[in-house]
Amino acid sequence: MAERDPLWRRDEVESPCRSICVIHEGTGFCIGCYRSRAEIAGWSRMTPEARAAVLAELEGRARLLKKRRGGRRGRGAPPRL
Repeated sequence: MAERDPLWRRDEVESPCRSICVIHEGTGFCIGCYRSRAEIAGWSRMTPEARAAVLAELEGRARLLKKRRGGRRGRGAPPRL
């Protein structure tokens, strides 16, 4: 209900956070929103232009994390016991 009330409406770039907060070891990006630790920590202090610049990079970062790995692990096959 608060989202509809003009009093609560804000004119700023919203965070891309999806509440899946896990940092990928290889890239250093969050697997939920694709931001770095520094970007996540500094988001509230960023200018709208800086936030927009980060958002523009997220699609490319998402592709980095969704690359298919080779072998059984890449196909999603269960590990051999």
